[in-house]
Amino acid sequence: MSEARLWEAARDVRENAHAPFSHFKVGAALETTEGDVVTGCNIENATFGLTICAERVAIFKAISEKKRGFTRVCIVTDTARPTSPCGACRQLLWEFAGDIEVVMGNLEGVMARRSMRDLFPMPFDEGSL
Repeated sequence: MSEARLWEAARDVRENAHAPFSHFKVGAALETTEGDVVTGCNIENATFGLTICAERVAIFKAISEKKRGFTRVCIVTDTARPTSPCGACRQLLWEFAGDIEVVMGNLEGVMARRSMRDLFPMPFDEGSL
């Protein structure tokens, strides 16, 4: 799948976000090794601690659909510069997707690319136990 199509999927699902408190809508599109795309958007809750990020929604949705191998994730926000995944999302992306490419973009298409290894240089994983 082209990066442009992955970005479009993340941009489009961003509109489904439930962000009545922060008004910070995020869309994520997770590409599988089979070329499928699983999307997610952030969903806020009044207790804030129960809020879930777009990246985690996409990962959990993929896992629930028996998808296991991933090649990259694209995250789209309405910011001047691309936004990277939060710490919790980095942990889950590492555990379920490993050292995949992370494409971060805004609504204008400005993008940044990093590997998960660059974003999460000392991961806690099964080797840490």
